[in-house]
Amino acid sequence: MDRESKNKGYSSQDRQTKSSEAEQRLRKVTESEVLEGRMAQIKHKIMVLSGKGGVGKSTVAANVAVALAMEGKNVGLLDIDFHGPSIPTLLNLEGSRLAHDGESLLPIEFGEGLKVMSLGFLLNEPDEAVIWRGPMKMNVLKQLLSEVKWGDLDYLIMDFPPGTGDEPLSAAQLIPNSDGAIIVTTPQTLSTNDVRKSINFCRKVNVPVLGVIENMSGFVCPQCKSVVDIFKKGGGEAMAQEMGVDFLAKIPLDPLIVEASDNGKPFVYFQSEAPGAKAFDGIIEPLLSLAFEKLLPEDKVQKESVGQVRIAVPVTDGLLSSHFGHCDSFALFDVDSQSNEIINRQDIQPPAHEPGLLPAWLKENNADLIIAGGMGSRAQDLFTENGIRVVVGAPQNDPETVVKVYLEGTLETSDNLCDH
Repeated sequence: MDRESKNKGYSSQDRQTKSSEAEQRLRKVTESEVLEGRMAQIKHKIMVLSGKGGVGKSTVAANVAVALAMEGKNVGLLDIDFHGPSIPTLLNLEGSRLAHDGESLLPIEFGEGLKVMSLGFLLNEPDEAVIWRGPMKMNVLKQLLSEVKWGDLDYLIMDFPPGTGDEPLSAAQLIPNSDGAIIVTTPQTLSTNDVRKSINFCRKVNVPVLGVIENMSGFVCPQCKSVVDIFKKGGGEAMAQEMGVDFLAKIPLDPLIVEASDNGKPFVYFQSEAPGAKAFDGIIEPLLSLAFEKLLPEDKVQKESVGQVRIAVPVTDGLLSSHFGHCDSFALFDVDSQSNEIINRQDIQPPAHEPGLLPAWLKENNADLIIAGGMGSRAQDLFTENGIRVVVGAPQNDPETVVKVYLEGTLETSDNLCDH
């Protein structure tokens, strides 16, 4: 750089670089604000995942969304299976084109109470292959979440590609307060082994597992209506029990489901009296009670009978502790599960810190949920095994304030302060 350029300070190229960086930062802030605004209009956000392809995940997602709409709920269905978007076929929406109001993409209306957005609507041809790397998928997912005008929704059902790759990881980062994931498997060991990975993935990224569905659980003969266990039976239920998560339903392999799916007619609506359709009652029931599901673990039935749940908060110097294992005490809050109001607080001293001791000890003290600043992944697994739900990344604040904000659904969590 010559003396004249030095005397002028930054060069023209430097100024352009600084301006470009400032524009990028402003765009990121704006995009984040828009995303938060869109998500704030949606009460419950639910992912549908599977560890393996070909298990009927998209069929489950579509019928869950339709079943919730049939209950009078406002529902959105987002198909982000980048490499095999099936929702347009399942709902007979192939060839649909999206509208734009000048600011936002408008989802396709399907019947009463259901809005649909699929990557399939964005492809020029149904057979077009999507060949995108991870960063591109992250950007497209963010755009679909922030640029689609869903409006006020009771539920957003998100249909993901199989596996534990970029898409569910990106969603966990973009929607840190999602209600959780429904995991779909078939009964055979080949499938349940992969689904275990999905459950462990959810635990590592702090996505609650709402439950497991065993799809293709026995074949229903169209003539005699007897059931033949082609893929065995009960593997998904046994796996869910071993992993310490809820089991939601068994859906039989019914030719009526295949016919309805190929014709774009939601099975739960057009074949509502069939055994497979009735199985969806066991799936949507906990979704309709998500206000309780966020608080109550697998032994919620006994707790609901007395209408209380117990939330544990580790405390150090009067504030939520940055690490649960080194706190001075635990504040235990009893909450009325109907009004979501705190009805009692009890502060107790924990036993001397030993690996694996506190989860069992809090279980003995009837804790249903622990809110902490930091917690290692192994400790999180131990709490889950003891039937205690975990929220990490909570701010160091007065514990009662933390619990009240959590009950209001406005608790803002940051990165896990201890993830070893």
